Amino acid sequence: MDAYRHVKVKRDGDTVRITMNRPERRNALSGEHLGELRAAFADAGESDATGIVLAGAGPVFCAGHDFADVAARDVVGVRDLLRSCTELMGTIQSVPQVVIARVHGLATAAGCQLVASCDLAIAAESAAFALPGGKGGWFCHTPAVPVARSIGRKRLMQLALTGEPVDARTAAGWGLVNEAVPDADLDTAVEELLRLATRGSRRGKAVGKQVLYSQLDRPEADAYAIAVEVMASMSASPGAREGMTAFLEKRAPSWPD
Repeated sequence: MDAYRHVKVKRDGDTVRITMNRPERRNALSGEHLGELRAAFADAGESDATGIVLAGAGPVFCAGHDFADVAARDVVGVRDLLRSCTELMGTIQSVPQVVIARVHGLATAAGCQLVASCDLAIAAESAAFALPGGKGGWFCHTPAVPVARSIGRKRLMQLALTGEPVDARTAAGWGLVNEAVPDADLDTAVEELLRLATRGSRRGKAVGKQVLYSQLDRPEADAYAIAVEVMASMSASPGAREGMTAFLEKRAPSWPD
């Protein structure tokens, strides 16, 4: 963990806390920063933690890609940078733990992409969200991918074409974050959602998360085909058996996994 320059990682009970730590650059995502974030999530994913909280140090959650890094690259280099960013988003969704974004200040461009890629997100009321490329010279093509899947077409078009930010309450209403709370309540709200989302069988939750992502954007018939097979096979898992037995015996479950 000491090897990271731009990321802080802390184990706190069953939770791994990953904090972007480039406050002087508004937590902008350089190539090195992206690599460190992906490594931190991969390491956390291999641990026995049940939850991961992603946060940002300083006044801003994440200002997107680091333009100093982007401007220094040719097209091949920028393509590599964007692929690295895409791999980070995939890693966040592939780890077995529940991942919650703790959002304060601004989350713009690839920072907004990070929020949309996390399983869950809680925002402070002071937070704002934007895909600012629409009013600049470099359109937010890749950040728009997970944002579209969170908020739908018309709202995506508004964010992406105008480049104007929306506040935390609007983001919650649109489905980009789960809840907007007073700044003073941000940590409490994150912990409560994390507590609720990590209950139950660890293995069951991990498989459930992966199947949800597998079926979300598929036609309904295909989604059911995936869900039926996995749900049937998981009915024989120790966690499922314990959950059903505990329910029938009217007692608290003792999770084996």
